[in-house]
Amino acid sequence: MNELIQESKVVSFVEHLPKTMLPFNNDLLSKASDVLKSIDFPTTRTEAWKYTRVGRIASISTANQVTREGKNLSREDINSTYQISKAGLTFVFENGVFRSDLSSGEFPVGATIKPLTGCDKDELALVGKSLQLENEVFHSMNTAFAVDGMYISIHDKAVIEAPIQLIHLITGKNTVSNLRNFIQIGKFAKAEIMQSFFALDAETSFTNVITEVNVAENAHLTINKLQYETEGNYHIATEQVDQAKDSTFTINTMTLDGTLVRNNLNIEVNGVNCMTNLHGAYVLKSNQHVDNHTIVDHKQPHCESNELYKGVMDEKSTGVFNGKVFVRKDAQKINAFQSNGNVLLSDDATVDSKPELEIYADDVKCSHGSTTGQLDEEAVFYLRARGISEKSARHLMVAAFIGDVLSKIENDEFREYTHSHLQDRFGWEF
Repeated sequence: MNELIQESKVVSFVEHLPKTMLPFNNDLLSKASDVLKSIDFPTTRTEAWKYTRVGRIASISTANQVTREGKNLSREDINSTYQISKAGLTFVFENGVFRSDLSSGEFPVGATIKPLTGCDKDELALVGKSLQLENEVFHSMNTAFAVDGMYISIHDKAVIEAPIQLIHLITGKNTVSNLRNFIQIGKFAKAEIMQSFFALDAETSFTNVITEVNVAENAHLTINKLQYETEGNYHIATEQVDQAKDSTFTINTMTLDGTLVRNNLNIEVNGVNCMTNLHGAYVLKSNQHVDNHTIVDHKQPHCESNELYKGVMDEKSTGVFNGKVFVRKDAQKINAFQSNGNVLLSDDATVDSKPELEIYADDVKCSHGSTTGQLDEEAVFYLRARGISEKSARHLMVAAFIGDVLSKIENDEFREYTHSHLQDRFGWEF
């Protein structure tokens, strides 16, 4: 064990990071510290990380980090460039630090919303209870070194019409940002959360974000997430979700930029009559790598889950989809559907797709499928025969392919904002 500790890259990586100032449970912090001392970064021999190499994250020189003043930004900069919806509350974080000077909006009736640094121990008592730390280096790192994040509690029967927006900016070189969010939606309540991630003059940086979600009985929660950090930035995100009976949870994840992005979605369906929707699109070029790793665990009967992920890979980019659906022994009458489609635009692009079903009940309707291919050349020829250039024809087909996922997004502002970034980055028209 001592030899392992001495050789661990994790120990040297975290030794210069400031320990969290959040009032987490001491037992939780102690366990996270013990994990970090006893394991190393996952390798391709680790089954859950078989197709994703995180060695480049380990090479970030955290020893060179210095305390920086925040970027000289104004609310007008945020509103014009990063704010997706003009209504509702907007909270801005830079390198994990809450920027009250850039945040704006009126607090809705029926909700408690504030940074974690403003919470007391009682409010944070539930944080970490559903998150596994054992053998999880990034979960433990986030717990031990979280800078800040959001505490969102929607009261019973409250309906929050405008979205609650969380804007995360990462800046500087060799920056490590550990963010932690806690969201609970009360009984018969309804809300929408927007999370967006951007890089501003950042180089070789790492965002490690965890969002714990509790969706109560008959509650409805939608999370719309946009990842648009630049190349040279690494991003690992985990959503840990607990659904109670008769609840609906939907998450739409749009990954459009970043050198290495890993999305872990762990959905525990703990009640009957639940609806769970997971939609994702990842559009890559250069040497980018995106890994979507999802688990939907049906533990109670009469539930439905729908999962649709689509990817477009160009140049030397790589994509990974590993989705797993569990149907436990007593979870009868489950409808679970899972689909992953990919288009490769170059001979050098690759994708590893692994949809899985693990079923222990006998009265279910479950299906999964995966397709990977190139654009239909006959369809391209058809469009060119009608006066459309080859480049435009290919863009139209790719846009239509991704459009299946974008059409699942009910928020028009979020969908149009995503369209605009696809146009800016790839020149696509919708």
